[in-house]
Amino acid sequence: MLLLGLLVGFIGAGGSGFIIAILTVGFGVPIHTALGTSLAAMVFTTLSGAYSHYRQGNIDLKTGLTVGVFGAIASFWGSKIAVWIPVDSLHWLTAGMLFLSAVMLLFRLFIVNKISDAGVTNPRRGVQLIRAVHVGGITGILSGTFGIGSAPFIQLGLMITLGLSVQKSVGTTMLVILPIAMAGGIGYYFEGYFDVVLLLQVLAGTMVGSYIGAKFTNNVPLPILKSAMVLTPVMAGAILLIK
Repeated sequence: MLLLGLLVGFIGAGGSGFIIAILTVGFGVPIHTALGTSLAAMVFTTLSGAYSHYRQGNIDLKTGLTVGVFGAIASFWGSKIAVWIPVDSLHWLTAGMLFLSAVMLLFRLFIVNKISDAGVTNPRRGVQLIRAVHVGGITGILSGTFGIGSAPFIQLGLMITLGLSVQKSVGTTMLVILPIAMAGGIGYYFEGYFDVVLLLQVLAGTMVGSYIGAKFTNNVPLPILKSAMVLTPVMAGAILLIK
């Protein structure tokens, strides 16, 4: 978990999928428990990042809370869906979502500038609320069902659908993940797929490692950082397929 935390801190995303993969394949943790633990861990690992972005003015508070609330509701019900999915199928489905996440990251990292340059107009208030419900609902279901953070999906939804800038979308995504991860973790807890001791072990390693790993982010060439961000969910998905 310490080594994984170094990676998460370095790339700033993609850790939840790797946590699931390492726990299930490396330590034999049942995948439903791994999903619940991953979601709960995200609450703590994104809390400091959300606070930092808020202080820097990178969070659209109203949009983030709206998307986050509806995402939390969907995430809770997503955890209910997950418990009905057979273990073998859930391995394949979660791996597939990680591969799709890598594709979305490619889109975000290499095409997003064109979207930003073209400019996305802010929708009217009523339309924005409807769009926020859709973004929260879709990303919440994905997070709750498959235990992933859905950060690329949330960021693209905020930029393309709700008209947020790149910087605002990054910071607001951190805020959105908090209620989604919390609600999903609670859902798994009530289903009996939650191990407090395991969560503490995961956090002890990932939070320390993440703090150290973040110090290396600005010290490597940008192409290497982007490649690491895309390859991380790909590797996590590949590890899950070993099971």
